Amino acid sequence: MDASPDTMSDSSTNRRKNEGGWMSAETLSRALPFIQRHAGATIVVKFGGHAMSTPELMAEFAKDIVLLAQVGVRPIVVHGGGPQIGSMLSRLDIKTEFKDGLRVSDMETVGVAEMVLSGAVNKAIVSAVNCAGGRAVGISGRDARLITAAPKAEGLGFTGVPVATDTRVLTTLTDAGFIPVVSPISADTSGDGYNINADTVAGTLAAALGATRMILMTDVEGVMDKSKRLLTDLSRTDVQGLIDDGTAQGGMIPKLTTAMDAVAGGVEAVVILDGRRAHGLIVELFTDEGAGTLIHA
Repeated sequence: MDASPDTMSDSSTNRRKNEGGWMSAETLSRALPFIQRHAGATIVVKFGGHAMSTPELMAEFAKDIVLLAQVGVRPIVVHGGGPQIGSMLSRLDIKTEFKDGLRVSDMETVGVAEMVLSGAVNKAIVSAVNCAGGRAVGISGRDARLITAAPKAEGLGFTGVPVATDTRVLTTLTDAGFIPVVSPISADTSGDGYNINADTVAGTLAAALGATRMILMTDVEGVMDKSKRLLTDLSRTDVQGLIDDGTAQGGMIPKLTTAMDAVAGGVEAVVILDGRRAHGLIVELFTDEGAGTLIHA
């Protein structure tokens, strides 16, 4: 007896599902060597840019972080929030100025920055990771003297740089299976708060922890050459050349400087990738394809 159209349709649907299952299994099989390579490793991820203000991308990022933890990686998330700080300062009618591209932070400004970064932004990321099935804990550079800060330069007020770290709170959390989410707000030896660039904090912590990877998630595909083609593999010497000849410009220069410092400090490699691309983090770590620009010694 001929099969009815409905039966044929069901059979075709099941067939497609089966083929999809085989494809998924093959993808997982190919990922296994990469999963084994990174199992037990500490990976510091700097989360920022457009993805932080897009709920869908935030949710996808949270899933990726939970997946890393599930397969034995020890992820640590460091986040920024410059646009959110600017928005809150505007709402409060607090005027700020910039010097050499850096916000001049007086006592009032750094108080707002701490409220936004260590409060709303930090807890939004923590909630997203927890909703995805992880166990995230939000902290700042202040907590357990994770980062001791000092003024970055005269005239910048409470814009700071790290001068010391104590990463025991991070290893305690990751040893217990928690995922730390770190706000870059830190304090000096007197307890005064400082706003530190999140890229800088990520690089400092990655080096202090001996991380195998530091991932800088940005709003660009990666590092480009003068013809706007993606450069996928760079040494520290290559990076310095891009800065010296003017290929690297604007906001990419501090990211590259941070990457070089992290690699010099013992981080195996730094990856600059597009945070607007869903699952770019997983593609970079668990596939041959990779994503963005890899910077190594």
